[in-house]
This record gives sequence, C-alpha cells and structure tokens, in this order.
Amino acid sequence: MHLMPLPSSVQSGQGFLAVDAHFHAGMSGTANPRLQAALDRFLMRLDRQCGNIRRMQLTAAAGDPLLLNLQVAGTGAAVQSLDEDESYKLAVTPTQATITAANELGAMHGLETLFQLVNISDGACRVPVVTVDDAPRFRWRGLELDVIRHFEPVEMVERTLDGMAIAKLNVFHWHLSDDQGFRAESKKFPKLTSDAAGGLFYTQDQLREVVAYARARGIRVVPEFDIPGHSSATVLAYPEYGSGEDLKELPLVYESPRAELDPSNEKTYKFVDTLVGEMGEIFPDAYFHIGGDETEGKAWLANPRIKAFMDKKGFKTTADLQSYFNQRLLPILTKHGKKMVGWDEILNPSLPKDIMVQSWRGVDSLSQGAQQGYTGILSAPYYLDAQKTSEQMLLDDPVPANTRLNADQQKLILGGEICMWAEQINSDTADSRIWPRSMAVAERFWSPQSDRDVEDMYRRLRIASLELEGVGLTHLSGPEKLRRNLAGSTHPEALEVFASVLEPVSFGDREDTQHTDWYTALDRLVDAVVADPPARQEIEREVNAYLEHGPGSAAAEMRLRQRFEAFQHAAPALQAWALRSARLADAGQRARQLGALAESGLEALALIDMHTPPLAGWADGQKAVIADAQKPSALVRFVFLPSLEKLVAAAGQGSAATQ
Repeated sequence: MHLMPLPSSVQSGQGFLAVDAHFHAGMSGTANPRLQAALDRFLMRLDRQCGNIRRMQLTAAAGDPLLLNLQVAGTGAAVQSLDEDESYKLAVTPTQATITAANELGAMHGLETLFQLVNISDGACRVPVVTVDDAPRFRWRGLELDVIRHFEPVEMVERTLDGMAIAKLNVFHWHLSDDQGFRAESKKFPKLTSDAAGGLFYTQDQLREVVAYARARGIRVVPEFDIPGHSSATVLAYPEYGSGEDLKELPLVYESPRAELDPSNEKTYKFVDTLVGEMGEIFPDAYFHIGGDETEGKAWLANPRIKAFMDKKGFKTTADLQSYFNQRLLPILTKHGKKMVGWDEILNPSLPKDIMVQSWRGVDSLSQGAQQGYTGILSAPYYLDAQKTSEQMLLDDPVPANTRLNADQQKLILGGEICMWAEQINSDTADSRIWPRSMAVAERFWSPQSDRDVEDMYRRLRIASLELEGVGLTHLSGPEKLRRNLAGSTHPEALEVFASVLEPVSFGDREDTQHTDWYTALDRLVDAVVADPPARQEIEREVNAYLEHGPGSAAAEMRLRQRFEAFQHAAPALQAWALRSARLADAGQRARQLGALAESGLEALALIDMHTPPLAGWADGQKAVIADAQKPSALVRFVFLPSLEKLVAAAGQGSAATQ
C-alpha cells in the first residue's frame, strides 16, 4: 500500500474488490450535493485510471447494487468550522466498498484513501480487502500561500487546492496584502488595487470563486491582511492612515522600508472596521488573519504626534503600541463575527485567550503560548523556501514526543501550517516548490505521532507525487519544461542528469545575491531544479548497500558506476552550454565540479573493488574536491555529497573497507 498520509488504523484482509465496468457508486440516505460533486470528481479520476467507470454511472439501473456506498449521518455546517468531525471508516470486501462518516468531510477523506488503494495488477484495477478507521491528529492542517511578491493566477490557486484535498489539508491561508501589493479587490477602498496592485489582483468574484472551490473540497479559506506593519501598499493608496511615511511607489523588493498604520488615529480603526466588514462577507470563515509580524515601529517613533500619544498612554516601547492596536482591533473582529489569528508578535497578556497564534519562531515559542493558555499552530519548521527535506519536515512535530506541555496545554496546539513565501517563485515554478514535500508535512499533521519511518515515507511520497500530477499539478512537468527551454533542446539529457542531483539553496542564501521583485525573471538553473530530489535518497541507499556487501551490493555498485559515468559524460556538454547561454552562464563552475565528483566516485569504486589502498594524498585530494563542491555557486547545491564522502572514506581505508 502507498497510503499518504498514513491512516490511524489499517487492517488488511484477504482478496480484492474489482474496479471495472460494473463499478457502480452512490450514496445512501439524504441527498448531499457537496459529497455528490466530490464523488463525481473521484469517478472521473478513477475512470482515467481504470477506464469505463463513468459509463456505468450513466447506464446503471435504479436497482443495481452499489459497489461503492457512501453513508453519511448528516451534512456539514453551512460554514465549515474548526470543530467538524473529519473521521471516516472505509471497509472493502470482495463485493463492496463502504465509506461511513458523520458528514461529507470525512467521506471525502475516505474517497482519497480509497483512490490511493486502487492498484493495477494483471491488467485489471482492483482494491485490496481492507478496513481503515481514520481521523486526523490535528484539527488545523494548513497551507499558506503568499501571492504578493509574485502574483499567482486563480488557476494556480485552484490546482493548489486540488493538491491540498489529496493531502487531506483543510485550511488555505491566503496572504493577500503586504508591502509589495494589495491583491484583494475592495469596493469600499478602490485605490487599494487601482494604486497599490500594479493591475495584479483578484476581483471579488474571483475571491468568492476560490472560496467556493475550496469548500467543495473540504477546505476552509482564511485570508490574511497584514496590519499594522507590512502595510506599505495600504499606506501608498491611503496615506491618511499611515504614520507619516512619504511613499511615491510600491517597494517591490522584499525588506524595503515598511510602512505602518497609525494606531493613534481614530480614522485608522474606522478604515479597518470597514475593510474587515467587507472582506468578512467574502470570506465566511470564523478566523481572520491580521498578520502582526515584524512591525518595527520606526515611523511611529519618528512621528512627533504618535510619539506624544505613546508618552500620554505610558507606552515604553513600540510593542506596547502594537498591543494597544490589537486591543482596539479585537472588538472590531468580534463585531464582524471573526476570531483573531496572527503571527507570534500578537501574543500579549493584554489579549484574551481566544486569539490564535501562528508561530514562525518555533516550538518553544508555541509552547510558551500554550502554557499561558493561548491556542496556536506551528509553522517555523515548515517554511518551504528554507528548502528543507521531506525527512526533516516529517520529523518536526507541533507537539514533540518530549514536550513538557501537560495534556490540557497540548490540546491548545491545534496543528500547523506549511508556508510558501513568493519572493523566489512564480506561477511556473510554485508547484515544484510546494509539492510533493507538502505531502510529508500533511502526514505529520494527520497521522499518529509514532509515524516516523522516513524510508517508507519516501517510498509512498514518490507514488503520491504521480497522483498529484494526475489532478493537474505541474511540479514534475514544470521544471522539465524550463530545462528544455534553458537548453534549447527537446532532449536535454545532460541537463536532466545535472538537475537530478541539484537542489535550490535556501531563501536566505539566495537573497544574499539575488534580490527579486515582481519583474525578476525566474528562469535560471536554480528555478529548474527541485527541492529534495529523489537522487538524494537513491544514492544514499546505493552507497549503503554497496558498502554493506550484502546481496544487493553488486547491483548497487552497477547503479553507482552508471551514475558517475553519466555525470562524467554530461559535464563537458554542460560546460559548453554555460559558455554560450547567458541563462546558464553561472552554472559553469557547477558543471566542472560535477565531472570532478564523478571522477572521485569512480576512483573510489575501483579502489574498493581491487582491495587496493590509495596512493598517498589521494584521500586528501578527494576531500578537497568535495569541499570545493560545497562552496556557494549558481544558487544550487549538490544533494549527494554526504554519500560521496562516505564512499571516499571507505576507499581511503584501503582493503580494510572490504573486511
């Protein structure tokens, strides 16, 4: 089986249920339009996988038995809530599959599990006999998408939601305003988009379309409008609500000076009240994200009127003034039926316990909030632009096994959110940064805490990646398309070999040398490679198998030799491309290093095979080659260097390595 995320409980039986032209699916009980639409989407996917499935739905007679029976006790709330029951049970026998759930949310999760159970054997589709009893570990399982630094069209947002449904993620956190733009149309404040969006924004009809699209897939949409800091776009459009900043244009580059709303101005709160009321009607979710992060307060301290206000109120720091702002903001949100959620900085004893804190600072910060009685979610380990591996993110837990929180405090940790910030992505590259790694984080949010088998996670992740591609995500095809474009060839074999063992550097490393804005062309080598590529785990397994001298040693050696020879063959072609292509010019050094690393690998294999100690200085020479490849270059890094170091170290030990 390749279920992902892993269910709470799976019990296998004997036999299979055939999925063929007789596969009739339907629901028992009262009509449920949302579930019926989900079933229709499921059957379309199943039809592509197995064939002739939809035909049966159209031709089946009223009395024909259901081979898939959905049984739900009731319908979900008109506005999906944090507390809805998402559990389900799936029972597959040789004659029928039955999904039972309290409402359509659980049933939709059950459909995703059933689809993953379908396999093709001897030319036929079938589902193994199995019983699944499943429920999520955390209630808040989110994905945050920044559409400010690089705007993402509606179709990209909607395919992200399709991926989220497969991953059983249930909260789409839509980051809609920041210093670099305001992306949500306001009819109350039209200059927010006419003057501060560069023509790149979502109309109110599009916003509603996304909300409806998400709801159809069991996903809540929580908008974020960042206040009082990160408000340059707002202040550019409406300087009367700012703190005296003289903005002439949007600061398109990340970390340009940030404008701040004026907490001492009563008109600011009237503005926020009107905006929250308008957006609250478009986004019906109970939670409303106010950002609140990185408010430096420089403009507050520089403004004599605001500084006098602080002195009058007895505020010693800008954090005190921000706390006052949030105290004024809270009743506005309550008036519009919203609950406050914001980043770590909103955590302050002056606010009641029903706010929710999203922690970008880490588990310790989140735990401190829980100890004070505040609910929270964790994001710090799940920043995708940090380019962490799926392994690292799977093992980072919102409530670690060694937590010092008591049982009641642990209940205040509602879950977590994956974060995709957009300084270094656009609609062509975003999918390859989000997927398939987000499946590993989704498993951490859904599955039991004891789920820590990394090797099996990667086995299932590679299959889930193909499933994601099946619903229209471009995390595989997008980078392949860009590599063909970079090489100017329909068969860029050398570049494919190269890209297979490279990954982007982290956001922090990249911003040191590349400051992106709306207009930056994200079409270089770094944009055409993916995070945590399969070659990392494959080469690690091959080196381990080879050095262990077990039954698979010979096969592992052959695969390693083939890889290194492919590297050797690719290096000269890559260096030639780097000389003639401006977009590949910075890759020349990495191409040269690829050839040198291949030579190190082949020499290490030869020494170990011949049980021959290396010549004096050989090991130091190879260490120097690897050290050179570890240096920053072209905004990409090799993923197999630790495994190559292990192989070289074994060769350096001479004949002892074979004993």
